[in-house]
Amino acid sequence: MKYVDEYRNPAAARQCAEAIHSLATQPWTIMEICGGQTHAIVRYGLEELLPKNLTLVHGPGCPVCVTPVDLIDKAIYLASDPRVILCSFGDMLRVPGSDTDLLSAKARGGDVRIVYSPLDAVKIAVENPQREVVFFAVGFETTAPANAMAVKQAAQQGLANFTLLVSHVLVPPAMEAILLSPENRVQGFLAAGHVCAIMGYWEYEPIAAKHRLPIVVTGFEPLDILQGIYLCVKQLEEKRAAVENAYTRYVRRAGNPTAQALIREVFQVSPRQWRGLGDIPDSGLALRETYERFDALTRFKLTATETREPAECRAGQVLRGVIKPEQCPAFGTTCYPEHPLGAPMVSSEGACAAYYRYHSQPKFT
Repeated sequence: MKYVDEYRNPAAARQCAEAIHSLATQPWTIMEICGGQTHAIVRYGLEELLPKNLTLVHGPGCPVCVTPVDLIDKAIYLASDPRVILCSFGDMLRVPGSDTDLLSAKARGGDVRIVYSPLDAVKIAVENPQREVVFFAVGFETTAPANAMAVKQAAQQGLANFTLLVSHVLVPPAMEAILLSPENRVQGFLAAGHVCAIMGYWEYEPIAAKHRLPIVVTGFEPLDILQGIYLCVKQLEEKRAAVENAYTRYVRRAGNPTAQALIREVFQVSPRQWRGLGDIPDSGLALRETYERFDALTRFKLTATETREPAECRAGQVLRGVIKPEQCPAFGTTCYPEHPLGAPMVSSEGACAAYYRYHSQPKFT
């Protein structure tokens, strides 16, 4: 409990919030990238501790939320194929596609299995040589090493019935896309500590220099987040633009070279479509030609299809930090967890889900 007590200490949080109050002399808008940070902010009511002239907006750091509808539809199509066992993390099952979701495909008889690691899917492929096993590989840089390892193990074992449906995205290009948008109002970023634990934070330094804004690598506990905000506001007030690491207990500038080498061996940088952000060049990962036989798109000859999303859903604007969830007219009326119009309402890291779940709950005391 020592770790939890230290980083969720209410007295320390209030002290840090008071320091932020003493710093902030003008309005600032800061975006936290990670959906896990968003949930902590809303769950503990951290915004209520901050100055009124300081605005937090929520970014596209929920990998489930930014997975494009086209890939959701493809996963549902594969799950409906009696030859296929579709393996996925649980938070993908209720994400809406054009017409339905994976949970509904499972209810109709599709063999959809929740796994906790891509290596579980490799094991399922070994145990079911007569079936095609597809792992829905969704995530940022954090999950890429494990997915790369799954492919390597499948190759070493000579598995001919294992593939990935890849939806890997990269954080820095998304930050660039947000900053270059005419809608942008972000003046500083809280970078996701777990992504930086893998990739380091050297990639953010050119972004901070080019756009002249601070980026602070931040953890996930309440005090972590408040400390990150403090450092970001301090830079803004001092008219500085640098990358600072407020998560030194886990993050180094160079990141994890072993994990990075594994990612580079199996994946290559590629264009990627983001739900809510559109096509972003060099913002994703795709399997290298050496491992193309493990690509479900190639194995099943899947091509682009026409997709549909509800016109009233403004999840894209939420993911770009243009509006907050409660500003969407559908929020809590036609869109709620049992009837989601967009992925941010059902993902465990979705901003809309955080607002729906916690805004009526007791906050940090």
